[in-house]
Order: sequence, then structure tokens, then C-alpha cells
Amino acid sequence: MKHFVKFLKWAGISILALIVLMAGIYALLPKGPRDLMDYNDRTRQPRQLFSGKQYAAVTGTPWATAAALSVLERGGSACDAAVSALLVLNITHGEATSFPGVAPALVYNAQTGQVRSYIGAGKAPEAATIERFAARGFKTVPELDIWAQLVPASPDVLTALLNDCGTLSFSELAAPAIQIAREGFPAHAIFQRNLDLSTLERFGFAILLPENTRVFLRGEWWRPIHLHDRMTFPDLANTLQALADAEQSALQSGGTRSDGIQAVRDYFYQGVIAQEIDTMHKDQHGLMTYNDLATYSGGWETPVTGNYGEYTFYGNGTWSQGIMEPLILQILEGVDLKSMGHNSPQYIHTVAQAIEIAMADRDAYVADPAFVNVPLETLLSKPYATQRREKMTASAFGNLPAPGEIAGFQAGSAETDFPQPAAGFNLTETLASLSDFTIGQDTSQVAIVDAQGNAVVITPSDFPKTPMLPGTGLNLGNRMNQFRLNPANVNALQPGKRPRITPHAVIVFKNDKFFMAYNTPGGDTQAQTLVQVFLNLVIFDMDIQQAISAPRFYSISAPSSFAPHEFTPGGLRLEADLFATAADGLKALGYLPEEAPAWDKDFGAVGAILRGADGSLYAGADPREETSAGGR
Repeated sequence: MKHFVKFLKWAGISILALIVLMAGIYALLPKGPRDLMDYNDRTRQPRQLFSGKQYAAVTGTPWATAAALSVLERGGSACDAAVSALLVLNITHGEATSFPGVAPALVYNAQTGQVRSYIGAGKAPEAATIERFAARGFKTVPELDIWAQLVPASPDVLTALLNDCGTLSFSELAAPAIQIAREGFPAHAIFQRNLDLSTLERFGFAILLPENTRVFLRGEWWRPIHLHDRMTFPDLANTLQALADAEQSALQSGGTRSDGIQAVRDYFYQGVIAQEIDTMHKDQHGLMTYNDLATYSGGWETPVTGNYGEYTFYGNGTWSQGIMEPLILQILEGVDLKSMGHNSPQYIHTVAQAIEIAMADRDAYVADPAFVNVPLETLLSKPYATQRREKMTASAFGNLPAPGEIAGFQAGSAETDFPQPAAGFNLTETLASLSDFTIGQDTSQVAIVDAQGNAVVITPSDFPKTPMLPGTGLNLGNRMNQFRLNPANVNALQPGKRPRITPHAVIVFKNDKFFMAYNTPGGDTQAQTLVQVFLNLVIFDMDIQQAISAPRFYSISAPSSFAPHEFTPGGLRLEADLFATAADGLKALGYLPEEAPAWDKDFGAVGAILRGADGSLYAGADPREETSAGGR
């Protein structure tokens, strides 16, 4: 016994000494910025309305907007400008918009008057089944795990746009992104906030995702990302250059422009990158295979459409939430919103109820149309909107109302009847639970109108919350996270299926003519934000910049589209100035209002371009992020 006590004493002393030693080493490690750059952040700074006659661009960062405008200035098309801007966003907002991520797109052709949607969400790997997840003990798709990776979509979107409506080469359009990735850009306020991890979180990040730590933290988990410190991504620059070289090789061999673009796509989906992704997933016991990549396709589709008065809304298909704006607005059609007063408690209550009714229908019926028969005709009909409008009540719903009953269709199950998971210890979930990781988030946006009047809207996304492909700078994202592992849910995981992702793009016509292209980051807040901006514009007679800058709210009554699908019945989040004027009135109506800072990024970051009655272009950029507008 005496020896055991002595052993415990020396063990305790040794552990304490080790802790003191480690603390001393940590104290000596460099934690300050490496190379600060001059930059004036735009986040939470007022914006001026842009007006011009020829073309306009709004994107999530000033560097991406500059790239788009450079293309437009030399006669490039809206598709060219959108591709160049998106590639720069993959660098300057890469913690929220990865190159292989999702990228829902809408394209308006001014010559034909047609709007088309391009499918910008990847598919679940063929090996991804609910039973496999249950066997590992998961009730929802896990964070920080290679099993959350969807087959990449964005490279397919980029090459499809270049083939369909582009005029310049991938090499030309990628050049600004490659240069910025090598030379660096200042960590702006949103980039820094998205990666503002505590010491414990950075340490956990390094253990769970070492390649991500090497790329975003340069391998130094002890050093936080400092505002305006120079950020470089040489691996991603090399990858983009390799794609450009593949194009140039095809052209030098006598290939056409289309052959060159196909070479870019093949390099990713059937060449070196596909092989490396396959190897990583084999090494890390992932789900994705070379065949998943080699057989992947997106494709053009007819947009979802709906009407509000003289306005027609076009959105991406039901693999996204592009149906939401018309669903919400058709419920509100005929309601005298103006008499309630802008952002009064009664106005907020009325709009929030329309949002929550639409969310109930979204969650019951809307999913990948290749796997689910979505009752689009009924959902977007005026009689159905009238029926759903009658469900509005004088006080807050609390939990979401029941979805509408549609003859011949079965509403998807609520979050019940999960498969019973196998018992066991899961290292990833256990380590992740030690702190609340917020590694990258948000999404971004691109909206372009060119000199010919064509428009492109892309809403790119994906976060570095799963293992990055070593040596490439490629973040494969975590969008499997938007599937449900309840087989009775309309959005249940199936091999080859697309999750119903939150990012989507929107184009609006007025009296059958192009009126506006706009979009925003923000997850489940996206449609809520875009509806409020539209109502500010057309009901309350604001210009587009005023409509974007006005304070906002959003409902959190619906289960989050992101696992673990949390929600707060009756919950409403309001920006501070709106909370000050409306919170008491909303409490009286049965809501649980939560206060957020003014111009907070969680409320979206809208970019919008509209064609005025005078023929001029007007563009607005959201002060909640680095969103920037410009043109001529």
C-alpha cells in the first residue's frame, strides 16, 4: 500500500510537471499575425446603391467582384464573369465556398427570354446507405467525418456554363484566382469570424482534420487567424493551374474550345483528382469511389416557378429550396401587408406564419425529383395557397403547423422512427463534442448581368468540416449533412440521391420581362431573407440597397436542414434595432424572440441586380458581409 501511495504521488508530480512543461512550450509558441495587409473591411459598413447602363456584378467579396467586372469590361459574357468570380470566391471565401462544393445556378438568356436551372448539388455515393450509418451508431449524418462528403458538383457546373454560354477559356478565367491564391489576400472580417476558433477547438481541429489545419492554419493550431493577416492557398493554386494546363494541352493538340473545357472536367472527374479522391476514401474508410466521380453528371432543368401579382419567381429544382420564395409569397398574396407597417409585430407575425407554413410543406414534400414525386403543380397553385393561407392564426404556431393534405401524395414523416443504431463508442463524435466547432460556414453568392442583358446567379457553398484531399487544397465539404437518416422522411438518404440543399438561386420577372437576379447565403434563412428583401422593394417602395440594408428577422421553428436538425418552437431571431421595437409585441403574440447584433451575418448577405423601369441596372450589396457591387 505504501508503495502504491508513493507511486501515485510520483505519477501526480510527473503529470503536473508535464502539464507545466507543455504550458511553457505553448506560451513560447508564436501566436501573433505573420504578415498583416492593408484592408478596409466592408462588413457592417453602409453601402451605396449602384446604378449603371451596361453591366453589373455583385459577389461575396470585392476580389470576386473585381474579377467579374474585369471579364465584363473586355466583352466577356455573364457566364464567363460568373465562372471567374466563383473561382476567386473559392479562394477569398474558401472557408464557405469550396471549389468542389455545391453551386446551384440559374441562367437568363436575354435573346430568347428563357430562364434555365443547372443542377448544382452532388449525389450521395453509391455506398451511402442509412443502414451503414446506423451500423456506425449515427442517427444523423456526422460532422467532421469523411462520410459527410457528397460527390462534388461545382466543377461540373463551371464547365457546363463555359460550354453553354461562355466565350473565354478556363485558363483565362482562372488566372485571377490562381494569382490571389499564390500572392495572398487579407483575412477579412467574415473569413476571420468563420475560422475564429478557441485554442481547444484549434487543437481538436488539428487532431481530427490535420490536412485542414495545415491548409487553413498552416499547421500551427496554436496560432489563431488574425484579421487582415495574409492568407495564401498554394495547393489550390497548383490544382487550378493543373486544370488550366489540361485545357491548354487539349488545345495545343488541335482540340476545339469545347475539347479544352471537357479536358478540365475530365481531369477532375475521371483523371488525377478523381483517382486521388478514390485513394483517400479507401485509406480513410470513406464511401466515395472513382466510379461515383466518373459517372457523375449535373444537367440543365426547367426551373421551379410561381407568381406573386405581376411578378414571376424562378428557382432551382426541388433538390434545393428554390420552391420556397413562391410558396411563401403566394400564401401572402392578397394580404394587406402595407397597412400593418414595415416590420411591425403584426407584419413580422404574418410573414413568419407564411414562412412556417411553407417550411412545413417543404419538409413534407420537397426533395430530389429523381427519387421523389414532388406535387409541384399543387404546391404552387393559387387554390392551394388560399387553402394554406386559411391556416394562419392570430398568435404564434409554436411547433410548425401540419403540412397540407394533397390527394395522391403522402406527406413525409416527421423526425421519428429512426433506425436503431448499434451501440458503441465513436471517436469523431466524442472529440467533436468537446467543443462547438464552427469551422467555416455560411455560403456566398454571385449575381451577374452582362452588356447583352443576360444574367447568371450562382449560390456556391461548402465548409472545411471533413477531411481535405491531401496536397490539393480541395475541401470536399459536408453536404451529406443535409440528408435525413429517417427512411420515412422525404429527404432520406439513398445512394445516388441529392440532398435537398439550402443554397439556391433566384431570378424574378415583372410582367414577363427580366426584373431581378438575387441570392444570399444563410442556410434556412435564405428564402426568409430573400422574401423580406422583395417585400421591402415592392410593398414598401424601397430601392434595392435600402431593401437589403433594412433590419431582418427569421424563424427558427422548423427543424434545421443541417444535422442534428435542431429547432426552437415559436423562436424568432431579430437584429438588434428590430428587436428593440418589436420584441415585446411578438412576445404578446406567443413568440420567443431572440436578439442578434445589427447587420449580423447570420441573417444573410444578399447580392441583387435589377433592371429599372428606365432601363438602367441597379445593384445592392449587403452590409452584413464583404458583399460588393459594381459595374458600368
